[in-house]
Amino acid sequence: MSADAATGKTWWRWALAAVIVVVAAAVALWPQLSKDSAKDAATGSATAPPSEPAVAEADRAGAALTACPQPSGAPVGDSPLRGITLNCLADGKPVDLVAALAGKPALLNLWAYWCAPCAEELPLLQQFSRQAGDALTVLTVHSDQGTAKALSRLTALGVHLPGVQDPDGKVRTAVHAPAVLPISVLLRADGTVAKVVVRPFTSVEDISTTVAAELGVRA
Repeated sequence: MSADAATGKTWWRWALAAVIVVVAAAVALWPQLSKDSAKDAATGSATAPPSEPAVAEADRAGAALTACPQPSGAPVGDSPLRGITLNCLADGKPVDLVAALAGKPALLNLWAYWCAPCAEELPLLQQFSRQAGDALTVLTVHSDQGTAKALSRLTALGVHLPGVQDPDGKVRTAVHAPAVLPISVLLRADGTVAKVVVRPFTSVEDISTTVAAELGVRA
């Protein structure tokens, strides 16, 4: 047998051995993979995505956000926000949106840290909130991942409105709004939706006029 033939025969033996090892490993893992898949199918669950990194308390303190509204016990109508609980940006605690907002009209502003029109609109909303006082609640809804990035953006803008973190877009889905930002959801005192505004506000007067027309609140 020539040296080339011997070398070729040896190469094929190694290749065959490698294939056998791969097949054996797959056979060994198959029962566990099948068991895990069956378990997920039975429970309707899947592997959970990695949780968002914890937010430093210094970041929350530095943003100096107004505390989220607390439940007043006021009656609630047939609101699409029923059952939605989100974490408050100010302290990370859960907020039941319907219960917390019930009792007076509200403006929910859906935004994200990367959204340029949102950055122009948020300071206007803060000015409007000051004018409106206790007549209406203005609540920001950060509709993306990254609580720390949201806090950093608000700090840079000097915006201290109360806000919640909505990484899965639950509010947008509940009110059937398109996948664009910013969006403002105007709620009546019973939590029902009066208007979904799919555009950025351009001035405090713009906000005031729209809120007066849809909610009857003048500021």
